[in-house]
Amino acid sequence: MDSGHTSWMLMATALVFFMTPGLAFFYGGLVRAKNLVNTIMMSFMSIAIVSIVWVLWGYSLAFGTGNAFIGDFSHLGLSGISFTSAEGDDIPPLLFVAFQMMFAVITPALITGAFAERFKFSTYLIFLVIWSTLVYSPITHWVWASNVLADGTEVNGWLWDLGALDFAGGTVIHINAGIAAVVAAMLVGKRRNPGLQPNNVPYVVLGAAILWLGWFGFNAGSALQANDSAANAFLVTSLAASTAALTWGVISHLKTGKMGAVGVATGAVAGLVAITPAAGAVNAMGSLAIGFGAGVICFFAVELLHKTNMDDALDVFAVHGIGGIWGAIATGIFALEAITGGTKGLIEGNAGQVGIQAVGVIATVAYSGIVSFIILFILDKIPGLGLRSDESDEDIGLDLAEHGEQAAVQDGAN
Repeated sequence: MDSGHTSWMLMATALVFFMTPGLAFFYGGLVRAKNLVNTIMMSFMSIAIVSIVWVLWGYSLAFGTGNAFIGDFSHLGLSGISFTSAEGDDIPPLLFVAFQMMFAVITPALITGAFAERFKFSTYLIFLVIWSTLVYSPITHWVWASNVLADGTEVNGWLWDLGALDFAGGTVIHINAGIAAVVAAMLVGKRRNPGLQPNNVPYVVLGAAILWLGWFGFNAGSALQANDSAANAFLVTSLAASTAALTWGVISHLKTGKMGAVGVATGAVAGLVAITPAAGAVNAMGSLAIGFGAGVICFFAVELLHKTNMDDALDVFAVHGIGGIWGAIATGIFALEAITGGTKGLIEGNAGQVGIQAVGVIATVAYSGIVSFIILFILDKIPGLGLRSDESDEDIGLDLAEHGEQAAVQDGAN
């Protein structure tokens, strides 16, 4: 075990954990005040439930040997994961488990923005268990699983073998969650009385700032070492976020004459999403291009989707789905051999990498969309569950209806 690498990865793991509370504030500020506690609780309960699922069987399905499509049950309850580091290990095996657990936690929490203010909380808790098992773990295995058997045989995820680049989760997390969000928004239906503006803009900006901070652990931590790749990922992450935030703000000002804080914060998140798969593949100039593209593409994706009949309440698909797709394809365009350690992108003459990235995108969209639909459709038909909250609960607000609490009261004695 290397103490320097381990220290950095402990910090990176804590940073990624902090992203889920950041997401809770970001989403919580965007909804109506009477649904703020409920929105925050959805992220908070993802921490509680998915962490347990991950240790019991999720990690095994994601990183167990299995086959090219899914792991196995060889690490149930972390069986076979050593408490001590083997010779040559940079970090303890349990630290890798914990780091990856934080990715598993935030992914279904991202989906909640699509069905905010109208989803039945008890059904959501069950959805967390099923979705993280049947959707998140398999796609994680496709992209990141790499195992060597005792006889030297390699058993890897099929996208890993194909050569798809996804340094920190553009497909695994953002496209995956974005597509599930579209499905959920369509099945649960539109809000009956959506709010006209966010209830707390400072919460939105605070949440975005926490996400930005946590993303350094998300992307730079994915190097799994304190090394050159981590340093590059750290830099390009912030550059892409900065560029996308500025781009979104400028477009908004050109169209409306105003540069809103919510828009700039959303732009920053879009840039962070887009750079996620590319953080271990591009340099600073590439990150500027990716951030600019994210700002433009995601801005107009939000505007376009607002004109449709789909009520993705907090623009999860436009920011995470579309932003993730752009980031995955852009990785194939701007990847540099000197940074990836061997894979060239289109700008270095390897057009085939764009095609490989597109295969990863299409596969993730198809699998996440189909399986998420099946899960939600079945949950909606089970007596006593269902997806949609009662109309009376929606009217009084899910804070009181589901949790018996309010985000703020005039007098704590009442």
